[in-house]
Amino acid sequence: MKRALPVLLVVLGLLFPVILAVVVLSNERHDDRPDASVGTLPPRPEQKGSRTVPRPALKRFYHQQLDWSPCRTGGDQCATLQVPLEYSKPRGRTIGIAVLLNPADQSPAKARDLVVNPGGPGAAGTDLAATDSPFMKFPDTLYEHFNFVGFDPRGTGASDPVDCLSDSELDDYTAGDPDPDSPAEVEALVRASDRFGAGCQERSGELFRHVGTHDAARDIDVLRAALGDAKLDYLGVSYGTKLGATYADLFPKRVGRMVLDGADPPQSALEMGLLQAHGFQVALDAYVDNCVKQGDCYLGSSREAALTRVRTFLDDVDAKPLKVGSRELTEGPAFYGIIYPLYSRDLWSYLDVALKAALHGDGSTLLRFADLYNGRKSGGGYTDNSAEAIQVISCDDDPSSVPPAKIPALFGRFEEQSPTFGRIFAWGQLGCRSLGPGKGAPKPDWHLDAKGAAPIVVVGTTRDPATPLAWARAMASQLDSGVLITRDGDGHGGFGRGNTCVDHAVEGYLIDGTVPRDNLSC
Repeated sequence: MKRALPVLLVVLGLLFPVILAVVVLSNERHDDRPDASVGTLPPRPEQKGSRTVPRPALKRFYHQQLDWSPCRTGGDQCATLQVPLEYSKPRGRTIGIAVLLNPADQSPAKARDLVVNPGGPGAAGTDLAATDSPFMKFPDTLYEHFNFVGFDPRGTGASDPVDCLSDSELDDYTAGDPDPDSPAEVEALVRASDRFGAGCQERSGELFRHVGTHDAARDIDVLRAALGDAKLDYLGVSYGTKLGATYADLFPKRVGRMVLDGADPPQSALEMGLLQAHGFQVALDAYVDNCVKQGDCYLGSSREAALTRVRTFLDDVDAKPLKVGSRELTEGPAFYGIIYPLYSRDLWSYLDVALKAALHGDGSTLLRFADLYNGRKSGGGYTDNSAEAIQVISCDDDPSSVPPAKIPALFGRFEEQSPTFGRIFAWGQLGCRSLGPGKGAPKPDWHLDAKGAAPIVVVGTTRDPATPLAWARAMASQLDSGVLITRDGDGHGGFGRGNTCVDHAVEGYLIDGTVPRDNLSC
């Protein structure tokens, strides 16, 4: 659901919303890989037509049986789905897709399966589905009616992850200057981008050419068949909406009940960058307005003064980074640390603490937020490969880029959308100069209509920083059967955010099949 910035990766959909423990305690992931020594789930009934094969050569994938085993933690079941690396070469190399099933609280053998994806691209869907997920707790009613099924999309998590840089190289990459203001800094940014691409080829081989959204959507259909489901019930968040909409466009007759929350429609890199810059500015405006309204705001007495203070702070740490132990808070991590808490209004008070401290020379908490954003452990190393996968998947989908010499000409348009962050997003247009899709990969498709699909519910939020409301409106309009729900609120995503109007509409559709009124405003 986003465009990856070179060096500074804007991870739009990693779904780090409201769980304080994730912010201040740990982002270490639990290990949910299967342990082959333990038992398996009893066979589950298959629905008629679930094993229908699009092409005879794919029969062995569509007819496979998932070998479920208890995961090493929690009460979930884990398995590995086999899919072809290249769907055009189904008899060639295969890769494994990590799958986790969180059984329904009541009669799991009779419950419907709900496949979920948290976004990124690069986030692990197994984490979102897990009983002990730190990312989101769905309403209890859904756990009563559905088996939650999460998967790590190809190239991510435990699904043959792409690898481009060593941990120390990734530290340098994410700490790079996202807004170069001299020829030497521009050259450093370009070199970093080129090193990233070369590292992907060296460390991942052919895999990094085959992790795009079209292939991941085809994997979902193989998963649906392996689960024995004739139709796919699906809940996608952020980039997960693009993945779901792509599935619906490829397999419209296989769509069951689909909800797409925080829409990320396919679009050009320029469109995406401009709208996303605007989205983060709107979120920052709301944050500083709230600070000013409360009185004695640490940033200033007006919105203009507060925004100027934030921009000045970024310039200051660019010129003179803050020492944090053996590390430094440079402009890149400072930007990450500021936008991370904008994903949820519940985190605004922690942004107060972090940014106020940084303004007084202590950048430790802001750097910790940046680390959480990038999946970096507090002691070094990374919990997953999301900081790499986001860029590789984005560039597999759309390899376009703007030459460095032409990017300054875009500053005006980007700063019009975001006076605070505009130049950073403009440099994001450097994009995929060293990455791109493999031979035979489809060209970017900016229009997905999923003609013939069952109703698809799209949820948008008025002040969503990562996936602006305009994207939800565009996706609902593009989809032939799209139904739009709008939440008036702050933060990323609309379902499960405390708005009973949204929650009841989504639950009613998923559980009972009751289609919400189009353009429902909550």
